[in-house]
Amino acid sequence: MSSSDQKGSLDRYFKISARGSSVRQEVLAGLTTFLAMVYSIVVVPSLLGQAGFPVETVFVATCLVAGLGSLAMGLWANLPMAVGCAISLTAFTAFSLVLGQGLSIPVVLGAVFLMGVLFTLISATGIRAWILRNIPIGIAHGTGIGIGLFLLMIATSGIGAVVKNPGAGLPVQFGDFTSFPVMIAFIGLAVIIGLERLKVPGGILLVIVAISALGLIFDPAVTYKGMSSMPSLVAKDGTSLIFSLDIMGALQLAVLPSILALVMTAVFDATGTIRAVAGQANLLDNEGQIINGGRALTTDSVSSMLSGLVGASPAAVYIESAAGTAAGGRTGLTALVVGVLFLLLLFFSPLAGLVPGYATAPALMYVGLLMLSNVARLDFDDFVDAMAGLICAVFIVLTSNIVTGIMLGFASLVIGRVCSGEWRKLNISIVLIAAALVTFYVGGWAI
Repeated sequence: MSSSDQKGSLDRYFKISARGSSVRQEVLAGLTTFLAMVYSIVVVPSLLGQAGFPVETVFVATCLVAGLGSLAMGLWANLPMAVGCAISLTAFTAFSLVLGQGLSIPVVLGAVFLMGVLFTLISATGIRAWILRNIPIGIAHGTGIGIGLFLLMIATSGIGAVVKNPGAGLPVQFGDFTSFPVMIAFIGLAVIIGLERLKVPGGILLVIVAISALGLIFDPAVTYKGMSSMPSLVAKDGTSLIFSLDIMGALQLAVLPSILALVMTAVFDATGTIRAVAGQANLLDNEGQIINGGRALTTDSVSSMLSGLVGASPAAVYIESAAGTAAGGRTGLTALVVGVLFLLLLFFSPLAGLVPGYATAPALMYVGLLMLSNVARLDFDDFVDAMAGLICAVFIVLTSNIVTGIMLGFASLVIGRVCSGEWRKLNISIVLIAAALVTFYVGGWAI
């Protein structure tokens, strides 16, 4: 088969031309997303390692979940969204379930697997799609705004531009502007804005690569540690978490509330993320619903089942997928590239250390700024809906929790509609979702 025939097959399968993209643009978008979320293969093993998980096998498991989950998202759902072990759920798994409740690692992995099963049932039976269909427009846009602000907070705090205030006053303050990571990240952000204004292909990726090269030259913390290494599913002490889950232990009455917390958080966190990324990429149909949304929802829930089997934390679509859509990703080929790169990373793990956090921070900040454009989509003629969206957005970043923002948005919408005499604009679905979310928080089950 000739090169042109191969490109034609890719175009037809992924509908690349139909979505206004190109193979080159999709590959660059995949590289951008991969570089924006590759930090997960360092953060996830580190967090779980503190709870006694063998770091070496968790690294392999993290790459497998991201690789296979993203491949499925690309090949089946045909959406430019990458899957990986969710950082928030990783922290809950390590510090609440293992260190907090004292559960054994096999029982915790059983809980992760059962969470994935319930998550998949909710997705496959249409309950999750029903939730997605009934997210009010204002809150849908507010989620996108909030995630944009959240990305800005993640990026700036990760490089030390925003730090905890040690004294009295507000909880955060500006960090050391003269430090190399902070200065180079803000310069990188400005360069990205300039390149994107000029529509330079792969501008975001070029900046990430350029800053990584500067880090290798000027930053002693960025060192070349080799090219490749063989992955191992067995830790140095001979232990392995592959298929070590204890499902019966996870069915104990004391563990079930934690499984519920994982499911509820994943349903609204990941669903909100998928909706925001799809909106950013203009992958919505005439009714405002996500193209192939059902497949996307099922793919990330099944990925959590895989996490429980291979010894990792629950999976979800990564917010950083928006970096790829900002770089032009519009089809599953973007996710396919991400998946292949994570699987290749199993053999080239030393290279991951060559991409410092301040190299990807400009990309995340730029995407965060782009997502703030959702403010223009709020309909302020429908004042209650618009304000509920803004409440959702603001509290996503103030609480560093997407579900909290969505809960407050729904509650504000319902109460606002009633108090303004617009209760006829409510439907039973919105009221039920709002009641479930508020109950979830009042009951103390929220993560």
